[in-house]
Amino acid sequence: MSELEIDLDRSSPVPLYFQVAEQISAAISRGVLPPGSRLDNEIELAGRLGLSRPTIRQAIQYLVDKGLLVRKRGVGTQVVHGQVKRSVELTSLYDDLRRAGQEPATRVLSIGPVAADEQVSRVLGLAPGAEVLRIERLRYAGGEPLAVLHNWLPPGPADLTAAVLEERGLYEVLRSAGVRLRVANQRIGAKAATPAEARLLGERRGAPLLTMARTTYDDQGKAVEHGAHVYRASHYSLEVTLIER
Repeated sequence: MSELEIDLDRSSPVPLYFQVAEQISAAISRGVLPPGSRLDNEIELAGRLGLSRPTIRQAIQYLVDKGLLVRKRGVGTQVVHGQVKRSVELTSLYDDLRRAGQEPATRVLSIGPVAADEQVSRVLGLAPGAEVLRIERLRYAGGEPLAVLHNWLPPGPADLTAAVLEERGLYEVLRSAGVRLRVANQRIGAKAATPAEARLLGERRGAPLLTMARTTYDDQGKAVEHGAHVYRASHYSLEVTLIER
């Protein structure tokens, strides 16, 4: 934080805490404060800027709430890893992270056959109770947990094991097995993190999460997988290009 210059206009109607927060935010955007860098503690920062601790605390909390900073016990306040920005295309999260240089990693939490419930059987075009492969994974980006991924697949040609899915993305494995992914229906939403999701993602209980449900079809119109995923809103966003008709 010693390299960061913060200029305060004490005659401005803009609150001092907001001036501090905006200048720290700008420094993060410019790369002056890279991901993982630590800020001075509140006492040091307040003393250097001639401000009160409550003012500094308010500025830091504002940036924590925006997902730019994180407080870690025994470490202090750090700049979070850059947010993953993903375009809405028929690609897997693993492929997008690798393409963006985000060092994807996967931990398979569970994998095995289950009886499809009503929703899964409907979207996959199967009889109720038909056997499907259910996969639950925790996806990391740059060493940070990013998403909890749930997928259901009908019996198919791909050899899907925990070992394979911890080394490769699901779509990559399907394509290698000759599955020709063609189109997908996707729905994006939001929810509050459950205790289990918060624990896996390193978030507080009730933290905002992005949700995505996707059903993917091959070039014959057959459903080949259904996914229901949750993402850390502080680390992940979706970008959509809109075209006038």
